Amino acid sequence: MKNVACLRCNRAMEHAGESKLQLGEMGWFSGHWPNLLAGALEVDIYVCPECGKIEFFQPQEDEDRIAKRECPKCGEKHDWDYPKCPFCNYDYYSK
Repeated sequence: MKNVACLRCNRAMEHAGESKLQLGEMGWFSGHWPNLLAGALEVDIYVCPECGKIEFFQPQEDEDRIAKRECPKCGEKHDWDYPKCPFCNYDYYSK
């Protein structure tokens, strides 16, 4: 767990647990399939007991184990779960 101060009120935030956030977009014709194929992002959740602000962090122990791909357009590295590069929006599946 991290020692995190709230960006709004500077109070110490409390670790509220871990969760998986669903990645992807829901398509008009394809429904939920793009979401299911996109995977999920594991996060640590921290909550400020004073103002209620919520922050998500990538678990530190998992950062090195996550498979990364390098975008052929901008060269940035990111998780394989993204269907598009989060930095330049390069679409891996439109080619």
